[in-house]
Amino acid sequence: MNAIRKFMFYKQSDGKENRIYLSGELDLSAASSLANVLDSVVRKEEETLILDLKELKYIDSTGIGLIVSAIKVRAAMHAAFQIDHIPAKVRRLFDITGVSSYLHNNGSLRENQRVTERKEEII
Repeated sequence: MNAIRKFMFYKQSDGKENRIYLSGELDLSAASSLANVLDSVVRKEEETLILDLKELKYIDSTGIGLIVSAIKVRAAMHAAFQIDHIPAKVRRLFDITGVSSYLHNNGSLRENQRVTERKEEII
């Protein structure tokens, strides 16, 4: 019996940019494969990192955490980063979790944006 793959990605590089296309459901079970590919490109300061989410159907907190980690690393290096084709449901989650506040409307990382951990007090 063939298992149906819930999450897939495709990486395209040309020396100037690394574009990673995500499709399916990015959850805990898929996070390690995406983490591996992100680790291989996130510190390449001279190359733009682009995540294309056009085919992403679902993302959980683990997937959002991976994206936030990439944002933090790229911001600290002042390296180009953007997220293209954010589906409405994913954009809503980005808005709720505060990820959108680090991105321009076109999905690129805001310049000189201070990316820090959110500190919240539980009452």
